[in-house]
Amino acid sequence: MFTGIITGMGQIAAVQPLGDLPSHGKRLTITAPAGYLDDVGLGDSIALNGACMTVTTLNVARQQFTIDISAESLDKTTGLAAEGPINLEKALRANDRLGGHLVSGHVDGLGQVTHFGPVGESWELRVLAPAELGRFLAYKGSIVINGVSLTVNRTSDSAQGCEVSINLIPHTVQNTALQYLRVGSQVNLEVDLIARYVARMLEAAPAVQPLG
Repeated sequence: MFTGIITGMGQIAAVQPLGDLPSHGKRLTITAPAGYLDDVGLGDSIALNGACMTVTTLNVARQQFTIDISAESLDKTTGLAAEGPINLEKALRANDRLGGHLVSGHVDGLGQVTHFGPVGESWELRVLAPAELGRFLAYKGSIVINGVSLTVNRTSDSAQGCEVSINLIPHTVQNTALQYLRVGSQVNLEVDLIARYVARMLEAAPAVQPLG
C-alpha cells in the first residue's frame, strides 16, 4: 500500500528489452535522489508514477535500482517505457503517517491532460479520464495522478469521458514530475479505493438475499 505522497523524484536512466517479442517486457534502471535507497532492500515495493513495482537489483553506491515490468503492465500504464523523470514512493509502513489516502499502486486507466496552467499562486490541472472511471470521481474526492494523491475540485461528464479539475500548490509542482506535464500528456490514474468498493456493493445489492 501507498499514500500518494511522493517521497522522491527519480530518473529512468536506461530501458532494456527483456526479449525480442511483443510479449516481452522491459528492465528499467532508475536513478534515485541521494540517500533515497539507504533503507531499501531487494524485493521491496516502490511505486513508479503510481504503478507498484518490485526492486530486482540494487546499487546503493550509484543510487540506482532496477525493476522488471511486463508487457501487460506497459500496455496499461504510461511513462514507464522511456528515459525521463518519474515520481517515486516507497511502500507504506504500518506506523507511517497517512498524509494522502490509501493507494494500492494499481493503475485503473490512462487519462489525458487537457489543461495545465497557473491560477494565482497555484496551478490548475485538468485531466480527461475514461468514461468508465467517471462514476468513481466526485467533488472533494481523491484521485491519484502519476502516483500523486490529489483532491478533485470539479468534474465534468461528456461523451468523451469525465474531466476532473485539480488545484496544485507550488510545492507539489516543484517536487514531483507533474511539473513536466503538457496538454496532451498521458497520465496514470488510480481511483479511490473506498469508491471502488462502494460501487461494487451497489452493483451487487439487488442480487444479495437476506440471511435466515
